[in-house]
Amino acid sequence: MENLDKIKIIILAGGKGKRMQSDLPKVLIKLNGKPLIKYILNSVKKAFNKKPIAVIGNKAELVKSELKDSCFYAIQKEQLGTGHAVSCTKEYCKDAEHIIILSGDQPLISPETLKNLLKKHLEVKTKITFTTTEVCDFDNWRKSFIAFGRIIRKNGEITAIREYRDASEEEKLIKEVNAGSYAFDAKWLWKNLEKINNKNIQNEYYLTDLLHIASLEKEKIEAIQIESHEALGANTKEELEILEEFVI
Repeated sequence: MENLDKIKIIILAGGKGKRMQSDLPKVLIKLNGKPLIKYILNSVKKAFNKKPIAVIGNKAELVKSELKDSCFYAIQKEQLGTGHAVSCTKEYCKDAEHIIILSGDQPLISPETLKNLLKKHLEVKTKITFTTTEVCDFDNWRKSFIAFGRIIRKNGEITAIREYRDASEEEKLIKEVNAGSYAFDAKWLWKNLEKINNKNIQNEYYLTDLLHIASLEKEKIEAIQIESHEALGANTKEELEILEEFVI
């Protein structure tokens, strides 16, 4: 594998725990007695043995005191979306050729998946490689996926990720969803991150808009499909309970 010195890993960890009915930042909410983010930190360590950059905002000092020197830290002063969060790390990534972006509230992503994501990205030399998962339905434990972004394909080629709130009724029926882990060519990322806007229902800068930009530029986008449980996140207490069923 390519020299890991040229690769930076970003973990998005600035979310609030509001829908969890908790005063804690979301990544510090405990899953089976351990903060959510510690699971993904453990997978990053096993996969790459590299210190990631955590983007923090809400109660940043509390996150730092919990994670100590396991991460570098970038501060997102306002929560303006995932695209904005990534932009807060630019100065830490000056020498990077490739950038991996992960969510701090997806504890079940395995080291093998992270290695496979980077391996695929380096092999196919795309501007964006990311994870998707396909579900048979949105019932039982899979109901969490209803709110996930849908993968839009044309003749098999990925053209966009449509966030659920912006999706048409037809698009909401798509069962291939965004699993939320990405590898980017660094130069392409920084050049195009400036192009995204917040003209959507949330008024946020979505990282996922970069997929549409890449498609318009006729850049090839690659995806790896992962096991559905690995893509589970925690936005509500109910989703946390679902995660507990999968944690050994």
